[in-house]
Amino acid sequence: MTDLAALRKSYERAELSEDASHADPLRQFAQWLTEAIRAKIPEPNAMTLATVDCSLRPSTRVVLIKGYDENGITWFSNYNSRKGQELATNPWAALQFHWVELERVVRIEGRVEKVSAAESDAYFASRPLDSRIGAWASPQSQVIASRSVLVSNAALYGARFLLHPPRPLHWGGYRLQPDSWEFWQGRKSRLHDRLRYRLDSDQRWIRERLAP
Repeated sequence: MTDLAALRKSYERAELSEDASHADPLRQFAQWLTEAIRAKIPEPNAMTLATVDCSLRPSTRVVLIKGYDENGITWFSNYNSRKGQELATNPWAALQFHWVELERVVRIEGRVEKVSAAESDAYFASRPLDSRIGAWASPQSQVIASRSVLVSNAALYGARFLLHPPRPLHWGGYRLQPDSWEFWQGRKSRLHDRLRYRLDSDQRWIRERLAP
């Protein structure tokens, strides 16, 4: 049996200072994401999405970022899924990137909205055929009898749409509009660097250091 309490790691790869970081959190995020991609770490675009339902019960899952700009962070999913239902009830959510090999974490919080139908259509059309069929075949988050349900559905919709499945109306994009960012860089002796960016009343980003 592994002694979990004895597991230790010393974080010594890098540091994050106010002088060396960007005043705009989007630029800081772009730099770190680019460095994660260049480092060829596994799935640098994977992020944990946290939502809360109407009874205040939280849930998380991993989704993939598909775009980012001054308007926010974008991903795509099934609107009828658990996360979709929770976002319809409570549009506030949180995202987290954890780049283990770089000893870095980025946390993002804000309000979520659906992207336009045109944007969802454009991304859906760019997906591999199997993924487009899969969007029809999977009643995401619903109980199914067995995997054969998915296989059967995929065959059914594959035969129906052939090479040109349209985007299902229950599938599309979300965009989180950040009002808070946190950049975490692991440091030695657990004295980690944490820089938070928050919007003030004039919609300007305030950068401040948090104790680890």
